[in-house]
Amino acid sequence: MLQKITDFTKRFIANQPSRKFWLWQVGFWLFVSVMSFAVLTLWYGPFSWPHILHIILQALLGLMLSLVLYWVFMHIWDKSTRFRALVGFITVMLVSFVWTLARVYAFISLTGDGTEWTQFGGWHFASIFIFLCWAGLFHGIRYYELLQTEHIILLQAESEAKEEQLKRMKAQNVARDAQLKMLRYQLNPHFLCNTLNAINSLVESNETVKAQKMTVQLSKFLRYSLDNNPDTKIPLETEVNALNLYLEIEKTRFEDRLRLDFEITAEAKSALLPSLLLQPIIENSMKHAIAQSESGGTIEFRAEVVDHRLVLQLSDTGSGAKIAKSKLKSSTGRGVGLRNTDERLKALYSDDYSMDIKLLPSGGLKTIINIPCEYNLADKVDRTNTKEKTA
Repeated sequence: MLQKITDFTKRFIANQPSRKFWLWQVGFWLFVSVMSFAVLTLWYGPFSWPHILHIILQALLGLMLSLVLYWVFMHIWDKSTRFRALVGFITVMLVSFVWTLARVYAFISLTGDGTEWTQFGGWHFASIFIFLCWAGLFHGIRYYELLQTEHIILLQAESEAKEEQLKRMKAQNVARDAQLKMLRYQLNPHFLCNTLNAINSLVESNETVKAQKMTVQLSKFLRYSLDNNPDTKIPLETEVNALNLYLEIEKTRFEDRLRLDFEITAEAKSALLPSLLLQPIIENSMKHAIAQSESGGTIEFRAEVVDHRLVLQLSDTGSGAKIAKSKLKSSTGRGVGLRNTDERLKALYSDDYSMDIKLLPSGGLKTIINIPCEYNLADKVDRTNTKEKTA
């Protein structure tokens, strides 16, 4: 039963703000009436129905006079604190005096006891105390409501800010994905054109077996390229397998002129890196080093984990011709693949990466990429278990 009354009260208050005012108004004057009956009427006794009727009348009159206080307080609410305190105190004194006169007159009229005028000072003191309590309760509830309103506004603003942030992050992710795909597909046509030209040359030379083999290899590599998003991070071992698909095509073209020297530590094999990150760098080496040299050349690849960072080193022996350093940052030649790789890394890692390019004495190029060393959850668990067993 008590729970039902509590629920009804909450709904009553929530439905209309003015109901809250009347609820605490009635509660305050009901409390004053109960205390007046218990402390004064019962204490001084004997009591009769005129005494009880007097308690009810003074409570109703006090409730009406408190509305005057409410009106005054609300109209001076935006004024300075000093002004509000002065006007509020004067109003309380006046209302208390009027209530005291009415209480004494009503008591004499109901009970016929004319000696109460001599106790006017005591009656007035009690009136002042009661209306000061009412004023304190009013300001306490008022400030509480304002605090609750500000809290709600703050929560709404915070919610809107979070929603706006999520929208902005979503838009940034969409833009980043589009940028990564653009950078990736900017490189693939170079490789595709070279391979198709090689297949065409094999067909013209009646080397149909090699042409068929290269076509199948090209199909496998393109399928892998399309099945993997450019912002997806894959284990290095998987990336090397994809590189092998590409290099098998190039081996068909260059045969013994292409030599590979790969060295990958066991710890680096399961480290994650962006899909097809290395392919454009090696494609540059194929185009500007191996293809330009009559004797071909060697492509070296080293991968290791140093201080919780994945360090990748790719280099080629070059074509024998010197490369101007300014061309490395140009939009032609080797600059296309290197610049796009750098922009992909920046889009994925912000400032938490490095990409250094060095010119070798042979005319070759060495690219060193340093990124955070990350692992899949399953790989982390396996590595942790292995370390515990070793310990």
